[in-house]
Amino acid sequence: MGVNWERVPLFLWFTCISALAMLPVALLAATDGDFATGRPFLYGAVLVFSVTVMVGLAMNNMPATKPARGQLLALLGAFTLLPLILAWPLVEAVEGLSWLDGYLEMVSAATTTGMTMEPAPLTWSRPIHLWRAEVAWLGGLLIWVAAIAILAPLRIGGFELILPRNREIRRQVQWMGQKAISPPRRVYRAFATLVWVYAGLTFALWILLMVVGETPFIGLCHAMAVLSTSGISPVGGLTGGEGGLPAEMVIFAFLIFAVSRRSFSRDLPAMGRRWLWQEPEIQVAAGAVALVTAVLFIRHWYVLVETAETFGIGLIPRAVWGAVFTSASFLTTTGFVSEEWEIARLWSGLSTPGMVLMGLALIGGGVATSAGGVKLLRIYVLYKHGQQEFTRLVHPSSVGGVGSRQRLIGSQAAFMAWLFFMLTALSITFVTMVLCLIGQSFESATVLTLAAISNTGQLTDVAIMPPIETGALPEATKVVLAAAMALGRLETLAIIALFNPNFWRK
Repeated sequence: MGVNWERVPLFLWFTCISALAMLPVALLAATDGDFATGRPFLYGAVLVFSVTVMVGLAMNNMPATKPARGQLLALLGAFTLLPLILAWPLVEAVEGLSWLDGYLEMVSAATTTGMTMEPAPLTWSRPIHLWRAEVAWLGGLLIWVAAIAILAPLRIGGFELILPRNREIRRQVQWMGQKAISPPRRVYRAFATLVWVYAGLTFALWILLMVVGETPFIGLCHAMAVLSTSGISPVGGLTGGEGGLPAEMVIFAFLIFAVSRRSFSRDLPAMGRRWLWQEPEIQVAAGAVALVTAVLFIRHWYVLVETAETFGIGLIPRAVWGAVFTSASFLTTTGFVSEEWEIARLWSGLSTPGMVLMGLALIGGGVATSAGGVKLLRIYVLYKHGQQEFTRLVHPSSVGGVGSRQRLIGSQAAFMAWLFFMLTALSITFVTMVLCLIGQSFESATVLTLAAISNTGQLTDVAIMPPIETGALPEATKVVLAAAMALGRLETLAIIALFNPNFWRK
């Protein structure tokens, strides 16, 4: 008797994929002759896959649960419970790694945060680095799939800002919300559509990185880190690679896939039909990067005029590029730092522009992308609402909402965006308060909170001096960070939906 996967909870799908993902790590370990590292992943793949199939057989005839409840709970389990399974081979393979640190590593990877709990991760073997990058890559793919199959039908995750008014959006939402389509089949449809795009873009970036001089293994890990916006690197970032400035230029071009979903898929319509550079999210991202670069560059001339004697005119392009690339990287919550960032930092005269990077990471990338943060579309909606309010002050009798772009924004979009901002602010305040109560300083607690909620773990290295040694944090702090990472990845509105009584009624 086979397994009817349409009657199996989505969480078992995730565990099955996780089991299969352990096989490439075991193969790489066998190729490197590191059999002590490869055995836990091989045994884990066989055991987890076998248990998943047996549980699927046992649940084959169980009645289906409420679709919306099952989808959100499966997504929550993917970021909280599934890392327990993912951490098992990691703890067995890495000597001296505790279960809590292993669990935090996998939560950080699955949520594409990229924060590591190991004080010396560069000493790990290649299979371990591949496992971290692979889990993060799968986490980014899960966000892509969940956007169309889970979040859009429930109108959360940024989709609450656009009402289903035109026939294209209404047909898409109706298709995803049909009761005849089971949640696993809905996820399978989205997966079958997006996995080839996601894998193809990763492969293309990998090839380009090798063309510009990066080694194959580092190039693969960096390619997966860029597409998943995790920033996980086996050499501590781009400065440890061999690609140099050409590699940064290639990666910069691929950051657009974390800014706007329209750059790689049109399965969900955006704010009307227009060229890619006319997308509001891309315009907001370009404006934010340009503003930060201009501020860092101009500050040199207004505050530190004497620095011009040390930095020649020939260093201006390098300083500008370092500011542009690093700003875009943290805006998309990728967290890669340019090799020229040190020049940009010294040129601006700032010891560490941590507030700038934390602000960019908090803004985040585009809706339905693997980037974290508040999302650019919410920033755009609040900007347009403020613009309309100023117009009404000057022209009280004017009629707002004229134009296709304005009509596609729901009348309650500004309210929903502001509500999300308030919920995010309350979440940041609460997590910061908890971290302070358990012994962290206010500065460290703020950086840790923003790094976890924005899913930009690299903030702990560049936003504060000296960098925070996350591996040396107390156990209570690590548990709070794990919860904050899951909260930032799922967003507060999705968590609140789980507490809605109507959500649990049949």
